[in-house]
Amino acid sequence: MVLARVSGTVVSTHKTEDLTGLKLLMLEKLDPRTMKGLGAYVVALDGVGANVDEIVFFVTGSSARYTEISKGKPTDATVVAIVDSVELEGRPVYRKSGDDTP
Repeated sequence: MVLARVSGTVVSTHKTEDLTGLKLLMLEKLDPRTMKGLGAYVVALDGVGANVDEIVFFVTGSSARYTEISKGKPTDATVVAIVDSVELEGRPVYRKSGDDTP
């Protein structure tokens, strides 16, 4: 799983029928030590109802097609969890409450 921040949504009016009605998210991968963006982006299917600015985990490759929403879909990335908190080496680095300061 990869830690990322939802930086936006992607809208596509012309797409394969398998993707019709599915929400696409623009994700920026994060450095877990600083929780800052790495400037590396990926478009992923939203499997959990994530919103812009939320911290999420996403999976890639064949694992991206194991969720209920992504089974049989042409995807290589799917959001599988919204993160509540991150602790690294015994220290909190993120809390969803809106206070990102440990």
